[in-house]
Amino acid sequence: MKTIVEQLNQEQLSEVRRQMEIYTQGVQEIIPSEELEVKVAKSIMKNRPLKIKLGLDPSAPDVHLGHTVVLNKLRLFQDNGHVIQLLIGDFTGKIGDPTGKSVARKQLTDDEVKHNAKTYFEQFGKVMDMEKVELHFNSKWLSKLNFEDVINLAGKITVARLMERDDFEERIALGKPISLHEFFYPLMQGYDSVELECDIELGGTDQHFNILMGRHFQEKFGREKQVAMLMPLLEGLDGVEKMSKSKKNYIGIDEQPQDIYGKAMSIPDELMVKYFELITDFSPDDLAKIKTDLESGELHPRDAKMLLGKTIVRIYHGEEAADKAEKGFISVFQQGAMPDEIPTIVWDGKKEVAVVDLLVELDMLNSKSEARRMIQNKGVKVNGEKVEDTHTVISITNDLVIQVGKRKFVKIHI
Repeated sequence: MKTIVEQLNQEQLSEVRRQMEIYTQGVQEIIPSEELEVKVAKSIMKNRPLKIKLGLDPSAPDVHLGHTVVLNKLRLFQDNGHVIQLLIGDFTGKIGDPTGKSVARKQLTDDEVKHNAKTYFEQFGKVMDMEKVELHFNSKWLSKLNFEDVINLAGKITVARLMERDDFEERIALGKPISLHEFFYPLMQGYDSVELECDIELGGTDQHFNILMGRHFQEKFGREKQVAMLMPLLEGLDGVEKMSKSKKNYIGIDEQPQDIYGKAMSIPDELMVKYFELITDFSPDDLAKIKTDLESGELHPRDAKMLLGKTIVRIYHGEEAADKAEKGFISVFQQGAMPDEIPTIVWDGKKEVAVVDLLVELDMLNSKSEARRMIQNKGVKVNGEKVEDTHTVISITNDLVIQVGKRKFVKIHI
């Protein structure tokens, strides 16, 4: 008997290959990979869109480029007519995903969940067409389960399987407690896939265990199993840690265009190809050319970063803002000029203040020790003049401009 793929005509087969090329681009792992092609082929043959799930526990409302790695892949499915199921964990969000946590997470209130979800919706609209997205809240079904239902659900998974989670193993090894309710998080996430009857679930590699729970429970309930598509985690501007607001190594999609562009210029050279591949809208052919040109030296890393910065700004702020951000960068950082627009802070403090104290009070640096290091590294200027001595005292005057590094400027207004 012929397989689904073998039953396709040449035009349909060509479409399967086209979609598979863009879906697999930049993906870390597909479980199992052969089933993805079968699902795409079946979708084309039967003219039935696939259901693509992304589960979110809205515990942090600020979307940065790290989040868009998955969102960009969802947009590609959406562009090909498939249905995006955006699942907001308003029920599971009260528990919190224990993934990567050494202690139990603080449970969220209903108001916190609703506020965070609303912010996510607004920001996701910069990546996807939210009018074509199916929005689901898992409280719709999870809140209706009675205790017998919960026992039956728990009976479909073993304790040994749940203990395979690395974070649970680590906490036990360190003698740290695990609350019983934390075991129910992956059960509930898996049950969400049963309710939604999704074909594919996307997530970061840190969601490996949770997403496979969807396959497990779909099988236990006699449903067709979803394919797990795991996207790589995007390192932040430090080039080491996962992009995170708490680590201050992130680029937020709601940041000002000039800040996005400036931050992009500090992305480590070795990560540029990964950024282009995961967070831009370039075609596979364009991405291949950028990679080849960087390797051959035809494309200078600085020029690649400028292209990357301009592309990111274009995606989230438009062409005009992207052109302006690029011109501003060239003017300020390559030609040494002051930016046209500098944030102004009203000053009502002392008329004379130590430069180290001033930098911290203006929130330009986090601590006095960090301020001293920046001064010693020649990274602080007052009205365009470098501050050479960490003991310098600044006389506060109207329109005094303080600069830290290449991107931070503040104008003082008395």
